[in-house]
Amino acid sequence: MATFSTWLLFCFFSLLLLSHNIIRLEASHQVDETLLEASSTPIIQHHRTAYHFQPPKNWMNDPNAPMLYTGHYHFFYQYNPKGAQWGNIVWAHSTSTDLVNWTPHESAIWPSQPADIKGCWSGSATILPDGKPVILYTGVNPQNQQVQNLAVPKNLSDPYLIEWVKFTKNPIMAPTESNRINASSFRDPTTAWLGPDKRWRVIVGSKRNRRGLAILYKSKDFVHWIKTQHPLHSAKDNGMWECPDFFPVSIASNVGVETSVVGPKAKHVLKLSLDDTKHDYYTVGSYDIEKDVYTPDEGSVESDLGLRYDYGKFYASKTFFDSAKNRRILWGWINESSSARDDVKKGWSGVQAIPRTLWLDKSKKQLIQWPISEIERLRVNQVRWTSKVLKGGSVIEVTGITAAQVFDSSWTNPQILCSKKGALVKGGLGSFGLKVLASKGLEEYTAVFFRIFKGNNNKYVVLMCSDQSRSSLNSNNDKTNYGAFLNVDPVHETLSLRSLIDHSIVESFGGEGKVCITPRVYPTLAVDSVAHLYAFNYGAQDVQITGLSAWSMKKAKIN
Repeated sequence: MATFSTWLLFCFFSLLLLSHNIIRLEASHQVDETLLEASSTPIIQHHRTAYHFQPPKNWMNDPNAPMLYTGHYHFFYQYNPKGAQWGNIVWAHSTSTDLVNWTPHESAIWPSQPADIKGCWSGSATILPDGKPVILYTGVNPQNQQVQNLAVPKNLSDPYLIEWVKFTKNPIMAPTESNRINASSFRDPTTAWLGPDKRWRVIVGSKRNRRGLAILYKSKDFVHWIKTQHPLHSAKDNGMWECPDFFPVSIASNVGVETSVVGPKAKHVLKLSLDDTKHDYYTVGSYDIEKDVYTPDEGSVESDLGLRYDYGKFYASKTFFDSAKNRRILWGWINESSSARDDVKKGWSGVQAIPRTLWLDKSKKQLIQWPISEIERLRVNQVRWTSKVLKGGSVIEVTGITAAQVFDSSWTNPQILCSKKGALVKGGLGSFGLKVLASKGLEEYTAVFFRIFKGNNNKYVVLMCSDQSRSSLNSNNDKTNYGAFLNVDPVHETLSLRSLIDHSIVESFGGEGKVCITPRVYPTLAVDSVAHLYAFNYGAQDVQITGLSAWSMKKAKIN
Protein backbone atom coordinates (compact mmCIF):
# COMPACT_ATOMS: atom_id res chain seq x y z
CA MET A 1 0.00 0.00 0.00
CA ALA A 2 1.32 3.45 -0.91
CA THR A 3 2.27 5.79 1.92
CA PHE A 4 0.86 9.28 1.59
CA SER A 5 1.35 12.58 3.28
CA THR A 6 -0.66 15.71 2.79
CA TRP A 7 0.26 19.10 1.55
CA LEU A 8 -2.01 21.87 2.66
CA LEU A 9 -1.94 25.14 0.80
CA PHE A 10 -4.17 27.07 3.19
CA CYS A 11 -4.27 30.45 1.52
CA PHE A 12 -6.32 32.52 3.83
CA PHE A 13 -6.71 36.06 4.33
CA SER A 14 -6.83 39.23 2.32
CA LEU A 15 -8.66 41.12 5.00
CA LEU A 16 -11.64 43.32 4.23
CA LEU A 17 -13.74 44.72 7.05
CA LEU A 18 -17.34 44.23 5.96
CA SER A 19 -20.38 46.05 7.25
CA HIS A 20 -21.99 42.84 8.47
CA ASN A 21 -19.03 42.04 10.74
CA ILE A 22 -17.57 39.25 8.63
CA ILE A 23 -13.85 39.23 7.97
CA ARG A 24 -13.35 38.33 4.30
CA LEU A 25 -10.22 36.36 3.49
CA GLU A 26 -8.81 35.76 0.02
CA ALA A 27 -6.62 32.91 -1.07
CA SER A 28 -3.65 33.03 -2.81
CA HIS A 29 27.62 20.52 22.55
CA GLN A 30 26.88 18.83 25.62
CA VAL A 31 27.36 15.01 25.42
CA ASP A 32 25.52 12.44 27.57
CA GLU A 33 28.10 9.66 27.67
CA THR A 34 25.48 7.10 28.73
CA LEU A 35 23.59 7.68 25.48
CA LEU A 36 26.42 8.39 23.06
CA GLU A 37 26.65 4.92 21.53
CA ALA A 38 23.40 3.50 22.85
CA SER A 39 21.43 1.22 20.60
CA SER A 40 19.73 3.07 17.76
CA THR A 41 17.51 0.26 16.54
CA PRO A 42 14.38 2.10 15.35
CA ILE A 43 11.37 1.33 17.54
CA ILE A 44 8.93 4.20 17.13
CA GLN A 45 8.51 5.05 13.45
CA HIS A 46 5.21 6.93 13.12
CA HIS A 47 7.06 10.19 13.79
CA ARG A 48 9.56 9.72 10.95
CA THR A 49 9.05 12.12 8.08
CA ALA A 50 7.98 11.23 4.55
CA TYR A 51 9.42 14.10 2.50
CA HIS A 52 11.83 15.92 4.82
CA PHE A 53 15.49 14.93 4.52
CA GLN A 54 16.84 12.64 7.21
CA PRO A 55 19.18 9.63 7.35
CA PRO A 56 17.73 6.16 7.98
CA LYS A 57 18.90 6.27 11.61
CA ASN A 58 21.13 8.05 14.13
CA TRP A 59 21.99 11.68 14.80
CA MET A 60 22.09 14.51 12.24
CA ASN A 61 22.67 18.22 12.76
CA ASP A 62 24.19 21.04 10.66
CA PRO A 63 23.75 21.14 6.88
CA ASN A 64 27.18 21.43 5.25
CA ALA A 65 28.49 22.50 1.84
CA PRO A 66 25.30 22.27 -0.28
CA MET A 67 26.13 22.77 -3.94
CA LEU A 68 25.25 21.92 -7.54
CA TYR A 69 27.88 20.06 -9.57
CA THR A 70 27.39 18.64 -13.09
CA GLY A 71 23.62 18.43 -12.71
CA HIS A 72 23.62 16.84 -9.26
CA TYR A 73 22.76 18.55 -6.00
CA HIS A 74 25.13 17.59 -3.20
CA PHE A 75 24.19 17.71 0.45
CA PHE A 76 26.62 16.99 3.29
CA TYR A 77 25.66 17.00 6.93
CA GLN A 78 27.02 16.45 10.43
CA TYR A 79 26.29 12.83 11.30
CA ASN A 80 26.95 10.36 14.11
CA PRO A 81 27.17 6.88 12.54
CA LYS A 82 27.11 5.22 15.97
CA GLY A 83 24.01 6.58 17.68
CA ALA A 84 21.16 9.04 18.06
CA GLN A 85 23.08 11.58 20.17
CA TRP A 86 25.75 14.08 19.16
CA GLY A 87 29.26 12.63 18.93
CA ASN A 88 31.61 10.69 16.59
CA ILE A 89 30.84 13.29 13.92
CA VAL A 90 31.60 12.69 10.23
CA TRP A 91 30.42 14.39 7.04
CA ALA A 92 27.65 12.21 5.59
CA HIS A 93 26.80 12.77 1.93
CA SER A 94 23.76 12.39 -0.35
CA THR A 95 22.97 13.52 -3.90
CA SER A 96 19.82 14.39 -5.80
CA THR A 97 18.67 15.66 -9.17
CA ASP A 98 15.58 17.43 -7.80
CA LEU A 99 16.25 18.34 -4.11
CA VAL A 100 13.38 16.01 -3.13
CA ASN A 101 14.57 12.43 -3.74
CA TRP A 102 18.02 11.58 -2.37
CA THR A 103 20.64 8.85 -2.84
CA PRO A 104 23.09 8.19 0.02
CA HIS A 105 26.83 7.75 -0.45
CA GLU A 106 29.75 6.88 1.78
CA SER A 107 30.83 9.49 4.29
CA ALA A 108 32.92 12.15 2.57
CA ILE A 109 35.04 13.51 5.44
CA TRP A 110 36.01 11.95 8.75
CA PRO A 111 38.82 12.50 11.32
CA SER A 112 42.10 11.33 9.80
CA GLN A 113 44.68 14.14 10.11
CA PRO A 114 46.19 15.92 13.11
CA ALA A 115 44.25 19.00 11.97
CA ASP A 116 40.89 17.24 12.42
CA ILE A 117 41.62 14.16 14.53
CA LYS A 118 39.27 15.32 17.29
CA GLY A 119 36.45 16.43 15.07
CA CYS A 120 35.33 17.29 11.54
CA TRP A 121 32.85 20.10 12.06
CA SER A 122 30.84 22.35 9.78
CA GLY A 123 31.95 24.11 6.63
CA SER A 124 31.00 25.23 3.14
CA ALA A 125 31.65 24.60 -0.53
CA THR A 126 32.93 27.07 -3.09
CA ILE A 127 32.84 26.53 -6.86
CA LEU A 128 36.03 27.94 -8.38
CA PRO A 129 35.97 29.78 -11.75
CA ASP A 130 37.08 26.60 -13.55
CA GLY A 131 34.11 24.71 -12.10
CA LYS A 132 36.10 22.79 -9.49
CA PRO A 133 34.44 22.48 -6.06
CA VAL A 134 36.45 23.05 -2.89
CA ILE A 135 35.38 22.48 0.71
CA LEU A 136 36.54 24.49 3.70
CA TYR A 137 35.67 22.96 7.08
CA THR A 138 36.52 23.18 10.76
CA GLY A 139 38.70 20.56 12.39
CA VAL A 140 39.66 20.05 16.01
CA ASN A 141 43.35 19.29 16.58
CA PRO A 142 44.99 17.28 19.41
CA GLN A 143 45.20 20.45 21.53
CA ASN A 144 41.41 20.90 21.15
CA GLN A 145 41.98 24.01 19.04
CA GLN A 146 39.52 24.75 16.26
CA VAL A 147 41.27 25.19 12.91
CA GLN A 148 40.18 25.50 9.27
CA ASN A 149 40.96 22.83 6.69
CA LEU A 150 40.66 22.29 2.94
CA ALA A 151 39.49 19.28 0.92
CA VAL A 152 38.99 18.69 -2.81
CA PRO A 153 37.39 15.92 -4.90
CA LYS A 154 39.65 13.04 -5.85
CA ASN A 155 37.97 12.56 -9.23
CA LEU A 156 36.35 15.55 -10.94
CA SER A 157 34.85 13.28 -13.61
CA ASP A 158 32.73 11.58 -10.95
CA PRO A 159 29.40 13.49 -10.82
CA TYR A 160 28.72 12.03 -7.35
CA LEU A 161 32.04 13.25 -5.90
CA ILE A 162 32.32 10.14 -3.75
CA GLU A 163 35.93 10.58 -2.62
CA TRP A 164 37.49 13.70 -1.14
CA VAL A 165 41.18 14.39 -0.54
CA LYS A 166 42.39 16.60 2.28
CA PHE A 167 45.15 19.15 1.76
CA THR A 168 48.36 17.66 3.17
CA LYS A 169 49.35 20.97 4.80
CA ASN A 170 46.13 21.46 6.76
CA PRO A 171 45.27 23.56 8.66
CA ILE A 172 45.18 26.59 6.38
CA MET A 173 43.86 28.93 9.12
CA ALA A 174 44.63 28.56 12.81
CA PRO A 175 44.69 30.51 16.08
CA THR A 176 48.09 31.88 17.09
CA GLU A 177 49.45 34.10 19.83
CA SER A 178 49.84 36.94 17.33
CA ASN A 179 46.32 36.83 15.80
CA ARG A 180 44.66 36.48 19.26
CA ILE A 181 41.88 34.27 17.88
CA ASN A 182 39.89 32.39 20.51
CA ALA A 183 41.00 28.80 19.87
CA SER A 184 37.81 27.33 21.36
CA SER A 185 35.52 29.63 19.35
CA PHE A 186 36.75 29.67 15.75
CA ARG A 187 34.64 27.64 13.37
CA ASP A 188 32.32 27.15 10.39
CA PRO A 189 33.91 28.90 7.35
CA THR A 190 31.50 30.29 4.76
CA THR A 191 31.36 29.93 1.01
CA ALA A 192 34.15 32.17 -0.32
CA TRP A 193 33.61 35.09 -2.70
CA LEU A 194 35.99 36.59 -5.24
CA GLY A 195 36.60 40.35 -5.26
CA PRO A 196 37.45 42.56 -8.23
CA ASP A 197 41.04 42.52 -6.93
CA LYS A 198 41.13 38.76 -7.74
CA ARG A 199 41.44 37.84 -4.08
CA TRP A 200 39.20 35.34 -2.37
CA ARG A 201 37.46 36.23 0.85
CA VAL A 202 35.91 34.02 3.51
CA ILE A 203 34.60 34.60 7.02
CA VAL A 204 34.81 32.32 10.06
CA GLY A 205 32.62 32.62 13.14
CA SER A 206 34.18 33.57 16.46
CA LYS A 207 33.80 35.71 19.57
CA ARG A 208 35.87 37.87 21.89
CA ASN A 209 34.30 37.97 25.34
CA ARG A 210 30.60 38.60 24.53
CA ARG A 211 31.20 40.20 21.13
CA GLY A 212 30.36 38.08 18.09
CA LEU A 213 32.96 38.22 15.31
CA ALA A 214 32.95 37.42 11.59
CA ILE A 215 36.71 37.03 11.13
CA LEU A 216 37.75 37.81 7.56
CA TYR A 217 40.50 36.02 5.62
CA LYS A 218 41.80 36.77 2.10
CA SER A 219 43.73 34.61 -0.40
CA LYS A 220 45.18 34.78 -3.90
CA ASP A 221 45.17 31.03 -4.51
CA PHE A 222 42.59 29.54 -2.07
CA VAL A 223 45.41 27.76 -0.23
CA HIS A 224 47.37 30.48 1.55
CA TRP A 225 45.08 32.68 3.66
CA ILE A 226 45.84 35.91 5.52
CA LYS A 227 43.68 37.27 8.32
CA THR A 228 42.66 40.90 7.81
CA GLN A 229 43.19 43.52 10.49
CA HIS A 230 39.49 43.90 11.20
CA PRO A 231 36.48 41.54 11.02
CA LEU A 232 33.90 41.86 8.29
CA HIS A 233 31.45 42.68 11.07
CA SER A 234 30.98 42.30 14.81
CA ALA A 235 28.22 42.92 17.36
CA LYS A 236 28.24 43.25 21.12
CA ASP A 237 26.39 40.94 23.50
CA ASN A 238 25.85 38.23 20.87
CA GLY A 239 28.22 35.60 22.16
CA MET A 240 29.64 33.04 19.76
CA TRP A 241 28.68 33.35 16.08
CA GLU A 242 28.34 29.85 14.67
CA CYS A 243 27.68 28.93 11.04
CA PRO A 244 27.88 32.44 9.55
CA ASP A 245 26.52 32.95 6.05
CA PHE A 246 27.15 35.99 3.83
CA PHE A 247 25.61 36.44 0.41
CA PRO A 248 24.15 39.02 -2.01
CA VAL A 249 20.49 39.37 -3.00
CA SER A 250 19.13 41.24 -6.00
CA ILE A 251 17.22 44.46 -5.33
CA ALA A 252 15.47 44.30 -8.70
CA SER A 253 14.01 40.80 -8.92
CA ASN A 254 13.36 37.48 -7.20
CA VAL A 255 16.22 35.86 -9.11
CA GLY A 256 19.16 34.66 -7.04
CA VAL A 257 22.68 35.91 -7.69
CA GLU A 258 26.11 34.29 -7.45
CA THR A 259 27.96 34.73 -4.16
CA SER A 260 30.66 37.04 -5.58
CA VAL A 261 28.20 39.63 -6.94
CA VAL A 262 28.65 43.16 -5.56
CA GLY A 263 27.48 46.58 -6.67
CA PRO A 264 24.46 48.90 -6.73
CA LYS A 265 22.05 46.19 -7.93
CA ALA A 266 22.53 44.03 -4.86
CA LYS A 267 22.21 44.21 -1.10
CA HIS A 268 23.93 41.77 1.24
CA VAL A 269 22.66 39.46 3.97
CA LEU A 270 24.67 38.40 7.02
CA LYS A 271 23.21 35.45 8.92
CA LEU A 272 24.54 34.31 12.28
CA SER A 273 23.70 31.28 14.42
CA LEU A 274 23.78 32.23 18.10
CA ASP A 275 25.41 29.51 20.16
CA ASP A 276 23.88 30.92 23.36
CA THR A 277 20.23 30.72 22.27
CA LYS A 278 20.41 28.27 19.32
CA HIS A 279 18.57 30.78 17.11
CA ASP A 280 19.54 32.03 13.65
CA TYR A 281 19.11 35.72 12.90
CA TYR A 282 20.01 37.88 9.93
CA THR A 283 20.37 41.48 8.87
CA VAL A 284 20.11 43.10 5.44
CA GLY A 285 22.70 45.75 4.66
CA SER A 286 25.50 47.03 2.45
CA TYR A 287 28.96 45.64 1.75
CA ASP A 288 31.89 47.94 1.01
CA ILE A 289 34.26 45.58 -0.76
CA GLU A 290 37.10 48.11 -0.88
CA LYS A 291 37.10 48.45 2.91
CA ASP A 292 35.80 44.89 3.41
CA VAL A 293 33.17 46.06 5.86
CA TYR A 294 29.53 45.00 6.13
CA THR A 295 27.06 47.52 7.58
CA PRO A 296 23.49 46.49 8.51
CA ASP A 297 20.79 48.86 7.35
CA GLU A 298 19.65 51.52 9.79
CA GLY A 299 17.15 50.15 12.28
CA SER A 300 18.46 46.57 12.09
CA VAL A 301 18.21 44.57 15.31
CA GLU A 302 21.44 42.63 15.82
CA SER A 303 20.12 39.80 17.97
CA ASP A 304 17.53 37.03 17.78
CA LEU A 305 14.90 39.64 18.71
CA GLY A 306 15.33 40.87 15.15
CA LEU A 307 14.77 39.11 11.82
CA ARG A 308 14.96 35.33 11.83
CA TYR A 309 14.62 32.78 9.05
CA ASP A 310 12.33 30.79 11.30
CA TYR A 311 10.83 31.52 14.71
CA GLY A 312 10.59 27.87 15.73
CA LYS A 313 13.10 25.01 15.46
CA PHE A 314 15.64 26.04 12.82
CA TYR A 315 19.41 26.36 13.28
CA ALA A 316 22.85 26.26 11.66
CA SER A 317 21.36 27.20 8.31
CA LYS A 318 23.32 27.37 5.08
CA THR A 319 22.52 28.75 1.61
CA PHE A 320 23.96 28.08 -1.83
CA PHE A 321 23.46 29.55 -5.30
CA ASP A 322 21.68 27.18 -7.67
CA SER A 323 23.17 28.19 -11.03
CA ALA A 324 20.84 25.88 -12.96
CA LYS A 325 17.72 27.80 -11.90
CA ASN A 326 19.26 31.10 -10.79
CA ARG A 327 17.96 30.91 -7.25
CA ARG A 328 19.40 30.94 -3.74
CA ILE A 329 18.45 27.87 -1.73
CA LEU A 330 18.33 27.73 2.08
CA TRP A 331 18.89 24.60 4.17
CA GLY A 332 18.28 24.48 7.94
CA TRP A 333 18.57 21.86 10.67
CA ILE A 334 15.39 21.19 12.67
CA ASN A 335 16.30 19.46 15.90
CA GLU A 336 14.04 17.39 18.11
CA SER A 337 11.70 18.51 20.90
CA SER A 338 11.60 15.00 22.35
CA SER A 339 13.81 13.88 25.23
CA ALA A 340 17.26 12.45 24.58
CA ARG A 341 16.14 9.06 25.87
CA ASP A 342 13.13 9.08 23.54
CA ASP A 343 15.48 9.90 20.66
CA VAL A 344 17.56 6.82 21.49
CA LYS A 345 14.39 4.71 21.65
CA LYS A 346 13.24 5.83 18.23
CA GLY A 347 16.77 5.46 16.86
CA TRP A 348 17.20 8.84 15.20
CA SER A 349 17.42 12.57 15.87
CA GLY A 350 17.26 15.59 13.57
CA VAL A 351 15.70 16.41 10.23
CA GLN A 352 16.29 19.11 7.63
CA ALA A 353 13.69 21.69 6.66
CA ILE A 354 12.32 21.57 3.13
CA PRO A 355 14.82 23.56 1.03
CA ARG A 356 13.55 27.11 0.65
CA THR A 357 14.09 29.68 -2.08
CA LEU A 358 15.19 33.08 -0.76
CA TRP A 359 14.80 36.56 -2.23
CA LEU A 360 14.53 40.16 -1.05
CA ASP A 361 11.09 41.46 -0.16
CA LYS A 362 9.81 44.45 -2.14
CA SER A 363 10.30 46.58 0.99
CA LYS A 364 14.04 45.72 0.76
CA LYS A 365 14.00 45.31 4.54
CA GLN A 366 13.65 41.54 4.90
CA LEU A 367 13.82 38.24 3.02
CA ILE A 368 10.98 36.14 1.60
CA GLN A 369 11.19 32.34 1.90
CA TRP A 370 9.18 29.79 -0.04
CA PRO A 371 9.44 26.00 -0.38
CA ILE A 372 11.17 24.89 -3.57
CA SER A 373 8.70 24.26 -6.39
CA GLU A 374 9.95 20.69 -6.90
CA ILE A 375 8.13 19.55 -3.76
CA GLU A 376 4.83 20.11 -5.55
CA ARG A 377 5.53 17.10 -7.81
CA LEU A 378 4.54 14.88 -4.89
CA ARG A 379 0.96 16.20 -4.85
CA VAL A 380 -2.02 13.87 -5.29
CA ASN A 381 -5.69 13.84 -4.29
CA GLN A 382 -6.55 17.51 -4.08
CA VAL A 383 -9.30 18.77 -1.76
CA ARG A 384 -10.58 22.30 -2.34
CA TRP A 385 -12.87 24.72 -0.55
CA THR A 386 -13.96 27.62 -2.74
CA SER A 387 -15.67 29.64 -0.01
CA LYS A 388 -16.60 28.89 3.56
CA VAL A 389 -17.57 31.04 6.54
CA LEU A 390 -16.02 30.18 9.88
CA LYS A 391 -18.40 31.58 12.44
CA GLY A 392 -17.03 32.84 15.71
CA GLY A 393 -16.25 29.91 18.02
CA SER A 394 -16.46 27.29 15.26
CA VAL A 395 -14.24 24.33 14.31
CA ILE A 396 -14.65 22.57 10.93
CA GLU A 397 -12.82 19.43 9.84
CA VAL A 398 -11.07 19.33 6.47
CA THR A 399 -11.76 15.82 5.16
CA GLY A 400 -10.58 13.79 2.18
CA ILE A 401 -6.84 13.92 2.85
CA THR A 402 -4.30 12.03 4.96
CA ALA A 403 -3.80 14.58 7.71
CA ALA A 404 -0.71 13.02 9.27
CA GLN A 405 1.34 14.89 6.68
CA VAL A 406 0.05 18.19 5.38
CA PHE A 407 1.64 20.69 3.02
CA ASP A 408 0.07 23.34 1.48
CA SER A 409 3.78 49.53 23.69
CA SER A 410 4.06 45.99 25.57
CA TRP A 411 3.84 44.03 22.36
CA THR A 412 7.57 43.70 21.97
CA ASN A 413 8.06 39.94 22.32
CA PRO A 414 5.76 37.85 20.11
CA GLN A 415 7.00 34.58 21.64
CA ILE A 416 5.72 35.64 25.06
CA LEU A 417 2.51 37.00 23.56
CA CYS A 418 1.80 33.70 21.79
CA SER A 419 2.38 31.84 25.06
CA LYS A 420 -0.03 34.10 26.93
CA LYS A 421 -2.61 34.10 24.15
CA GLY A 422 -2.71 30.50 22.95
CA ALA A 423 -5.18 29.16 20.41
CA LEU A 424 -8.01 28.76 22.95
CA VAL A 425 -7.87 32.35 24.21
CA LYS A 426 -10.78 34.17 22.57
CA GLY A 427 -10.50 37.64 21.04
CA GLY A 428 -12.14 39.94 18.54
CA LEU A 429 -10.20 39.08 15.36
CA GLY A 430 -8.82 35.66 16.18
CA SER A 431 -7.48 33.33 16.98
CA PHE A 432 -8.22 31.75 13.58
CA GLY A 433 -6.23 29.19 11.62
CA LEU A 434 -5.56 25.45 11.60
CA LYS A 435 -5.47 22.60 14.07
CA VAL A 436 -3.12 20.05 12.56
CA LEU A 437 -2.04 16.57 13.66
CA ALA A 438 -5.25 16.55 15.68
CA SER A 439 -6.93 13.61 17.36
CA LYS A 440 -10.65 13.04 16.75
CA GLY A 441 -11.58 14.30 20.21
CA LEU A 442 -9.04 17.14 20.06
CA GLU A 443 -7.11 15.75 23.02
CA GLU A 444 -4.04 16.42 20.85
CA TYR A 445 -3.41 19.05 18.20
CA THR A 446 -0.93 21.70 17.10
CA ALA A 447 -2.55 25.06 16.32
CA VAL A 448 -1.14 27.45 13.71
CA PHE A 449 -3.08 30.68 13.74
CA PHE A 450 -3.31 34.45 13.50
CA ARG A 451 -4.51 37.17 15.81
CA ILE A 452 -5.19 40.72 14.67
CA PHE A 453 -4.97 43.57 17.17
CA LYS A 454 -5.78 47.23 16.83
CA GLY A 455 -2.53 49.00 17.61
CA ASN A 456 -1.52 52.60 18.01
CA ASN A 457 -2.83 55.12 15.46
CA ASN A 458 -5.62 52.65 14.58
CA LYS A 459 -3.14 50.45 12.70
CA TYR A 460 -3.58 46.70 12.75
CA VAL A 461 -0.93 44.42 14.28
CA VAL A 462 -0.84 40.84 12.97
CA LEU A 463 0.53 38.11 15.24
CA MET A 464 1.29 34.64 13.86
CA CYS A 465 1.58 31.81 16.40
CA SER A 466 2.30 28.10 16.58
CA ASP A 467 0.82 26.58 19.76
CA GLN A 468 2.31 23.22 20.79
CA SER A 469 0.83 23.13 24.30
CA ARG A 470 -1.61 20.34 23.34
CA SER A 471 0.50 18.67 20.67
CA SER A 472 1.10 15.44 22.60
CA LEU A 473 0.01 13.55 25.67
CA ASN A 474 3.68 12.72 26.20
CA SER A 475 4.78 15.12 28.95
CA ASN A 476 8.50 14.61 28.22
CA ASN A 477 8.40 16.78 25.08
CA ASP A 478 9.31 20.45 24.84
CA LYS A 479 6.00 22.19 24.00
CA THR A 480 7.20 25.78 23.78
CA ASN A 481 4.91 28.11 21.81
CA TYR A 482 6.42 30.17 19.00
CA GLY A 483 5.35 33.43 17.42
CA ALA A 484 6.28 36.45 15.34
CA PHE A 485 4.76 39.73 14.24
CA LEU A 486 3.86 39.64 10.56
CA ASN A 487 4.53 42.77 8.51
CA VAL A 488 1.26 42.70 6.59
CA ASP A 489 -1.46 45.35 6.43
CA PRO A 490 -4.55 43.09 6.62
CA VAL A 491 -6.78 45.79 5.14
CA HIS A 492 -4.81 46.14 1.91
CA GLU A 493 -2.63 43.03 1.60
CA THR A 494 -3.14 39.29 1.38
CA LEU A 495 -2.85 37.47 4.69
CA SER A 496 -2.03 33.88 3.79
CA LEU A 497 -0.96 30.70 5.54
CA ARG A 498 0.77 27.73 3.93
CA SER A 499 1.67 24.71 6.06
CA LEU A 500 3.79 21.63 5.35
CA ILE A 501 2.92 18.90 7.84
CA ASP A 502 4.90 15.70 7.93
CA HIS A 503 4.26 13.37 10.92
CA SER A 504 6.35 15.23 13.52
CA ILE A 505 7.09 18.53 11.81
CA VAL A 506 4.88 21.51 10.92
CA GLU A 507 6.51 24.13 8.65
CA SER A 508 4.26 27.17 8.27
CA PHE A 509 4.75 30.18 6.00
CA GLY A 510 2.74 33.31 6.81
CA GLY A 511 2.20 36.38 4.66
CA GLU A 512 3.45 34.63 1.51
CA GLY A 513 6.77 33.78 3.15
CA LYS A 514 7.47 36.83 5.32
CA VAL A 515 7.34 34.75 8.52
CA CYS A 516 8.15 31.06 8.96
CA ILE A 517 7.54 28.99 12.10
CA THR A 518 8.57 25.34 12.47
CA PRO A 519 7.87 23.23 15.58
CA ARG A 520 8.55 19.55 16.22
CA VAL A 521 5.61 17.62 17.70
CA TYR A 522 5.06 13.99 18.68
CA PRO A 523 1.39 13.10 18.99
CA THR A 524 0.46 9.80 20.59
CA LEU A 525 -3.13 9.62 19.30
CA ALA A 526 -3.09 11.76 16.13
CA VAL A 527 -0.76 9.58 14.07
CA ASP A 528 -0.85 8.27 10.51
CA SER A 529 -4.39 7.67 9.20
CA VAL A 530 -6.13 8.78 12.40
CA ALA A 531 -4.65 12.29 12.36
CA HIS A 532 -7.20 15.00 11.56
CA LEU A 533 -7.11 18.55 10.23
CA TYR A 534 -9.45 21.35 11.32
CA ALA A 535 -9.96 25.00 10.45
CA PHE A 536 -11.07 27.08 13.43
CA ASN A 537 -12.09 30.57 14.47
CA TYR A 538 -12.24 31.44 18.17
CA GLY A 539 -12.68 35.14 17.54
CA ALA A 540 -15.87 37.10 18.09
CA GLN A 541 -16.18 38.00 14.40
CA ASP A 542 -16.88 35.55 11.61
CA VAL A 543 -14.16 34.66 9.13
CA GLN A 544 -14.68 33.79 5.47
CA ILE A 545 -12.15 31.49 3.84
CA THR A 546 -12.36 32.29 0.15
CA GLY A 547 -10.03 29.49 -0.84
CA LEU A 548 -8.43 26.43 0.71
CA SER A 549 -6.54 23.72 -1.16
CA ALA A 550 -5.02 20.56 0.29
CA TRP A 551 -3.18 17.68 -1.34
CA SER A 552 -2.04 14.27 -0.21
CA MET A 553 1.65 13.79 -0.98
CA LYS A 554 3.51 10.79 -2.27
CA LYS A 555 6.44 9.66 -0.15
CA ALA A 556 9.80 10.95 -1.35
CA LYS A 557 12.78 8.62 -1.81
CA ILE A 558 15.20 9.75 0.87
CA ASN A 559 18.35 7.76 1.62
